[in-house]
Amino acid sequence: MVEGPYIAEAAALIGDPARANMLSALMDGRALTATELAHVAGVTPQTASGHLAKLKEANMLAVERQGRHRYFRLAGPEIAQAIEAISVVAQQGAPRHRPTGPRDEAMRFARTCYDHLAGQVAVAVVERFVELAYLTEGESDFEVSDRGIAALKDFGVEVESLRGKRRAFARRCLDWSERRAHIGGALGAAFLARCEAKGWLKTKTGSRSVTITDAGRKGLSKSFGVVLPA
Repeated sequence: MVEGPYIAEAAALIGDPARANMLSALMDGRALTATELAHVAGVTPQTASGHLAKLKEANMLAVERQGRHRYFRLAGPEIAQAIEAISVVAQQGAPRHRPTGPRDEAMRFARTCYDHLAGQVAVAVVERFVELAYLTEGESDFEVSDRGIAALKDFGVEVESLRGKRRAFARRCLDWSERRAHIGGALGAAFLARCEAKGWLKTKTGSRSVTITDAGRKGLSKSFGVVLPA
């Protein structure tokens, strides 16, 4: 008998199409009602309630109550990371016979992965940070050098204050579209928040895709030497 986590049980929960659609809808960090998730999954409210109960029991979802309403969200960034990794595996399968639409291109360019930046832009930032010796890649996390700590402080991210948070510090999160790592964890979340505060990017309500503003393109280039395609 194999000891360790019950991988098959967790995979079976995520593998159901309705539950997979629900979890994917929550990847942008929002909390949604059971009715909204039923619509996303294409099932009845009664069926959705059963799916949500199973996901909550497995600690994949957390519930927030506000008045008479219950809102469901991912239980933590590790759930988002697992879904992102499964998406990488899914991309290896037989291609679906459908054209790649503008929304798909936008998602590949820049999107949210729970509370941090993903896509082509996020991977370009990592590659530049490694080139500048701000980051080194470990087996599961990034390490930030003294030079990187100073550069990020100038940018407005206090790296040392993030280490004590009750979550991974700088997780190497495998990007499903780029097949390379972007920065997750507390550092990834702080970097995304700072970019948004500076007006370098804009998130979209109801979508994981992210718009990089003209100020963002100029800022990434000037501050870090990250040059994005037009």
